[in-house]
Amino acid sequence: MPTASDLAPSQQAKAPVILLEDVGVRYRLPSEKIPTLKEYVIRSLRGQVKHQTFWALQNINIEVYPGEVFGIIGPNGAGKSTLLKVVSRVLRPTKGRVRVVGKVAPLLELGAGFDFELTGRENIFLNGAILGFSKREMEKRVERIVEFAGLKDFIDAPLRTYSSGMVARLGFAVATDERPEILIVDEILSVGDTEFQTRSFERIQSFQAQGTTILLVTHDIGRVETMCQRAIFLSHGQIVASGSAARVVDRYLGRIRQREEVRLAEAQTEEQPWRWGNRKIEITKVEFLDENGQPKNIFQTGDYFALRMEYEAHEPIDSPVFGMAIHHNDGTHITGPNTQFAGLDLGRVEGKGSVLYEVERLPLLEGLYKVSVAVHNVNDSEMYDDHDQGYQIRVIRNKNSEERYGYLTLNGRWLLNG
Repeated sequence: MPTASDLAPSQQAKAPVILLEDVGVRYRLPSEKIPTLKEYVIRSLRGQVKHQTFWALQNINIEVYPGEVFGIIGPNGAGKSTLLKVVSRVLRPTKGRVRVVGKVAPLLELGAGFDFELTGRENIFLNGAILGFSKREMEKRVERIVEFAGLKDFIDAPLRTYSSGMVARLGFAVATDERPEILIVDEILSVGDTEFQTRSFERIQSFQAQGTTILLVTHDIGRVETMCQRAIFLSHGQIVASGSAARVVDRYLGRIRQREEVRLAEAQTEEQPWRWGNRKIEITKVEFLDENGQPKNIFQTGDYFALRMEYEAHEPIDSPVFGMAIHHNDGTHITGPNTQFAGLDLGRVEGKGSVLYEVERLPLLEGLYKVSVAVHNVNDSEMYDDHDQGYQIRVIRNKNSEERYGYLTLNGRWLLNG
């Protein structure tokens, strides 16, 4: 169960407003696709429908305290939206205990419950009724809702004439017009244009300042770190990590980097259409290394970086030139050092060997980069082996560096003279 040690003492002294104990949600899915309801019923009566069990959530234990902003992160299909539906009482869990204290405003699917044949104004009253407000209460709020949604010129038009963004804006404005005790937010901070996104975020921040408990699901990791005190990392319906938002985000990003490392490594096969040359000298293996000599495909700006090429010369070759080049994923050629430019003569090369190119502090900024390697004769008139943009590395931003635009850092410093 997530620890409450990261909370302020005033929060720890209170009872949780959201409590989930050993919660699980199980679905039974048909093992094969049945095209019509009629055929499904017939097969079901004959006992011919086979099902498989799928647990969308398993062993979920969470405590969320009054006034806390609690983050839920994880990849698509991890069970985040299912968890929010359980807390919102939209979905009953298969097992476990759920206790929620206070009025809940779930922002799950904005516009759900709207009638697209009715006008925007009529849908405000309809959605208000669904949320439990009387017509008299909604009459006092309608103009305020219209103004916040920015739909004054369209509010008396049928909803079917609205764009999806306009529908979501109206849904958000209705659902958040009154400050709830518990706000459940599922990826809605990207609703509408930039101006509306800013106002939506500011409204949620104002709720937070007034003591609303917020359950936040978002892929915006920066938002989780800045808004949330604690968080959980969900994967395949189970909690992988829990605790302070910073620790959970680090664990989540670490998992992403591990998978990216595997993907980048698997993409580097020996034979590809981008390889050419007469193979008198053959580049047999290419690796990127960290400061400990361990293979690595993801680096931070400022990290030690090395490229090692293993080769086999199938005949004696005098003074071959080994080189590498780095291209940004957008095609821009960044650099192309080689042994000849460095004044290094390798002499006569025979059999197997390796060459290493190392950089003490990698100057590349965040992005995906493609790396070429090649070996040719000293006059650059004969190509022995060329792997054109056949390898990939990813560079992630160093948290200690504020530089983020372009391809390279100059590692410079600013001084004030005068």
